[in-house]
Amino acid sequence: MSVKIAAVQMCSGIDPEVNAQSMERLVREAAAQGAIYVQTPEMTGAVQKDRAGLKAILRAEGDDLIVRKAAELAGELGIHLHVGSTAIALSDGKVANRGFLFAPDGQRICSYDKIHMFDVDLDNGESWRESAVYSPGNVAKVADLPFAKLGFAICYDVRFPELFKAEAQAGAQIISVPAAFTRQTGEAHWETLLRARAIENGVYIIAAAQAGVHQDGRETFGHSLVIDPWGRVVASTGGTGEAIVIAEADIGAVKAARDRIPNLRNGRAFSVEEIAQTATGGVAA
Repeated sequence: MSVKIAAVQMCSGIDPEVNAQSMERLVREAAAQGAIYVQTPEMTGAVQKDRAGLKAILRAEGDDLIVRKAAELAGELGIHLHVGSTAIALSDGKVANRGFLFAPDGQRICSYDKIHMFDVDLDNGESWRESAVYSPGNVAKVADLPFAKLGFAICYDVRFPELFKAEAQAGAQIISVPAAFTRQTGEAHWETLLRARAIENGVYIIAAAQAGVHQDGRETFGHSLVIDPWGRVVASTGGTGEAIVIAEADIGAVKAARDRIPNLRNGRAFSVEEIAQTATGGVAA
């Protein structure tokens, strides 16, 4: 079975209403090109690193503009629309980095909260502490759709292969990786990590990215892409500004890749033994 899929690249600013308009325009264009599954980037609703500014625009899920608009679009266009993520206010005062998948009738199929928090200090002086604002998720998701089983990840999750393996073993044939990768880490690791996750699990990877210099001053890497189960980049775009990446995904290629390299079946349990070196240079018995 072949299905037309799309990754929408954005450069979201700090105003959710403006970002919702951009999302709508790009999703409509992707659907007009025949895509029946459309994915938007991480933090579609707003890229805003100022905590006070973020708090001012936060809404609970039921009141969120991006969530409401995405549901309307999915129903109107008759597509599966996946909001890669947006910031959602939680009842405990924390925030969820939450993705949403909507069905062609506009109903929500599921949501996914980013599990791994980006708490890092980069050598260019950038410092990020997602856990200071966001509450991490603890449940992986695989959605059984009419055309494929879809697994979920968001941005920094891509550095944790055990998440992808668990979803693949649960039946995922496509795994989504919407992101807002920094320019520095993106240049070094973005494509390599995504291709590795595709190869390791024999899955399609769809990664819609934020791209360019944002209103809040950060710079994201872009290069949204689709990778097939053999690790080949079948569609991609550049590193600045809005774009739409369209690809045909042959779901039969998932089984073919897994039959050729059956590592998901061949894995074995093992333990790790630490060997201590003695003072004389030998190995302790």
